[in-house]
Amino acid sequence: MSNTSNFRDAIREAKTQAIVGPNVIANALPFVGGGLVLTALGTYGGLGVIRTNPGLFFPTFIGAVILELILFFVAQNVAAKGNKGVALPVLATYSLLSGYTLSGLVFVALRTQGVGIQGIGLAALGCGITFIAARQIGSNLSEQDGMALTKTISLGVIALVVVCLTQFVFALFGVYTPTWLEIAISGLGVFLFAGASVVDFYILPRTYRNDEYLPAALSMYLTYINLFIFILRLLIALNSRD
Repeated sequence: MSNTSNFRDAIREAKTQAIVGPNVIANALPFVGGGLVLTALGTYGGLGVIRTNPGLFFPTFIGAVILELILFFVAQNVAAKGNKGVALPVLATYSLLSGYTLSGLVFVALRTQGVGIQGIGLAALGCGITFIAARQIGSNLSEQDGMALTKTISLGVIALVVVCLTQFVFALFGVYTPTWLEIAISGLGVFLFAGASVVDFYILPRTYRNDEYLPAALSMYLTYINLFIFILRLLIALNSRD
């Protein structure tokens, strides 16, 4: 959920620019894929901790969340400066931590009747289909439509981050969101990050040069990992009962 600053920076930098990096997304995709593989490994490790030592998971989860937030800003900074020697290990660590923090949700999905491993596969498939559709739509947006969509999605994601942080704080005190509201929030998250995937294909080539693929990769990684999370949350909510 940390890509709100990416949106604000992209809007500011791309308002009056033509395409400056026509191949930046193609250059970024191997790093996006690598990050997602590392996230899967981190999730696998987190599931192992939950199953073998569940009492250890929560404190390490909180520590991972804090470290992940710190690493996001570090990764964003070093990637923007083009310091690949530092950026790649930071991004790799960030991806592993993202997977570890995601393992709790995946564990719930595996234990939810009607979701399970097939639901996780469906969420991943949804991300893939979104990527294909977003590439076609985002690459063909006009300047006016592209900027309007970018601003709308940016505002929506900021509001969603506030809602999710509030949910997280309440959950720490044992107050959980009713199923109907969780469905609404998760559905909104799916809608917004599907929109963000379209925005990526419009805004990134106008923001980054071809050799600035690492910050572009970070932006796309955040879009698809959050889309996966909200699809999975929606499936869990739809198959749960208060």
